[in-house]
Amino acid sequence: MQDSAPEYTFLADSFELPPQQTRLQEFWNQLRKNPLALMGLVIFLVFLVIALTGRLLTFGTSPLLDPSMVRLQEKLRPPLSRPNMESLLPEEMPPMGAYLLGTDELGRDVFARMLQGAWVSLSVGFVAVGIAVFIGILLGGLAGYYGQNPIRVGEVFIAVLVIWLALGWGKLSTLILVVLALAAIAIAVVLVVQRDSDSRGLLHVFSAEFLSVDMVITGLIDIMLCFPSFFLILTVVALLPASIYNIMIVIGITSWMGAARFVRAEFLSLREQDFVAAARALGVSDWRIIFRHMVPNAIAPVLVSATIGIAGAILTEAGLSFLGFGVPPPDATWGNILSDGKNYLFDAPWLTFIPGIAILIVVLSFNLFGEGLRDILNPKLRERH
Repeated sequence: MQDSAPEYTFLADSFELPPQQTRLQEFWNQLRKNPLALMGLVIFLVFLVIALTGRLLTFGTSPLLDPSMVRLQEKLRPPLSRPNMESLLPEEMPPMGAYLLGTDELGRDVFARMLQGAWVSLSVGFVAVGIAVFIGILLGGLAGYYGQNPIRVGEVFIAVLVIWLALGWGKLSTLILVVLALAAIAIAVVLVVQRDSDSRGLLHVFSAEFLSVDMVITGLIDIMLCFPSFFLILTVVALLPASIYNIMIVIGITSWMGAARFVRAEFLSLREQDFVAAARALGVSDWRIIFRHMVPNAIAPVLVSATIGIAGAILTEAGLSFLGFGVPPPDATWGNILSDGKNYLFDAPWLTFIPGIAILIVVLSFNLFGEGLRDILNPKLRERH
């Protein structure tokens, strides 16, 4: 009689794996554990809706809410006050039937001006940070990936020429870039003479190795960080025509250093990883490796920096407008509303408190959301929660 083999029964239900979460679900679950970050996200979404509403209602040839309409007979009216029907024309009547946030010294509707200012703040913040992130990823990636590669003097000279052509033919840009080009050639001549005293030809000078890519970019970052950002922006904006586009560009090109340092640090670590070595062995181009494989893995700290950078850009724009160097009239911004209200601090305090509180809440929301992103995207900090 043969012994029968033992029978084993597997209970499939007892070995069921938990359902796998998508990245969005995992992000949401982590965000819910951080109430301050969640509150920042909610405030940001509300601000986004208000800004988009302001774009629809306060811009155009005949907007529904005209933030530039002057009603001198209605100046300095308090919030929730009703208009004087006898002194206003039908087209001057507020669409809401009341001045929800009062009027300023020219009788302009503060509610309409705050809506327009919300769109200006949102557009300046996102565009300026977009420019800064693009420059930061580009320069930081070059410094981290091509760090030890030398730059030749001829390449520096060509880059200076291209920048000059891009900036225009102005006297100031010409003077600055000529000085930089002469300094580069002088340094190259010294290097050539020290290396080989018999080779002093012009072609030898232009083919001489200047500095490494990493040294040039990190040196540029250190130089930019030496200047107080706000005063540098204030100086440049004062030299340019008053325009919202100039403000976006200036804030962007003076705020890229943080993103560049984050990307450089991540690239220095990633370029030694096995997947980068495998891509090189397969003959993948450097630019494809950088933008297809390395940038997605280095983007987490940049997102945190960009979120907090939006708050900084909004605050910078408000400061410039408050000092009279921001967006020119008749467009309204929170900064120039605040500037107009400082002369009526006791007679019309809402002109100061309303834009000031709006700036405080929006900037705080971006900072809170940025801190929450940092905790979520950093595995070491995530384990503490």
